[in-house]
Amino acid sequence: MTLTEGRALRMKIELAAPLLRRIASAFWETGDPRDRYLRYAQTMHAVIRASVPLMELAARRCTELAPADPVAADLGGYLRGHIEEERHHDDWLAEDLAVLGLDPVTLLTRWPAGPVAALAGAQYYWIRHYHPACLLGYIGALESTAPPAGMASWLAGRTGFPAAAFRTLEHHAQADLEHAAALYDLIDRLKPDPSLAAAIGCSALHTVGALGDLFKSLADPAIHLEQSHVNV
Repeated sequence: MTLTEGRALRMKIELAAPLLRRIASAFWETGDPRDRYLRYAQTMHAVIRASVPLMELAARRCTELAPADPVAADLGGYLRGHIEEERHHDDWLAEDLAVLGLDPVTLLTRWPAGPVAALAGAQYYWIRHYHPACLLGYIGALESTAPPAGMASWLAGRTGFPAAAFRTLEHHAQADLEHAAALYDLIDRLKPDPSLAAAIGCSALHTVGALGDLFKSLADPAIHLEQSHVNV
């Protein structure tokens, strides 16, 4: 079987993912599960709200580069479609947290923690100063390491929170693996040159590592994270 650039990216993420899964499992299996879900969901809201703006920036950059860059020309169409698939997912998660009594306004006024900025912030730099296709590594890593099927029901059982608090988590467990497969096919069609393919891979590995750091920060009692009162 020919090792295409899409398959190569999948392999890089799959090789890096086990460590991330161990870190995430340690987070979920220790401590108060109710507190842990609140920490996780509020932090993931900060991550998810960056998704559409990142893709919009990348799409604009594709438009700038398209006349002389066939990869950018084709990538722009994918991004504009994926933007609509991902739009309002941060609102969905805010609605899930509202079920638990959290005022959605607080999600927009909380200072995004350093690990969130490190995760998403690198993409702004690479999009602007190297190539918008770097964002494919970020998207691929996030979607390939999405919560597994059954995670929402497992957390509902552990926390005692209602199923309505996990709707966004359940959606991504079902949809993200399909999105990831489509992304790998896209990379094969784009045929990035070796230097760009390497940059996409580096972006993916950075993202997996940054996700691990994010989970470590959530589990670290020395790091101050806002606590929320739950009315259930």
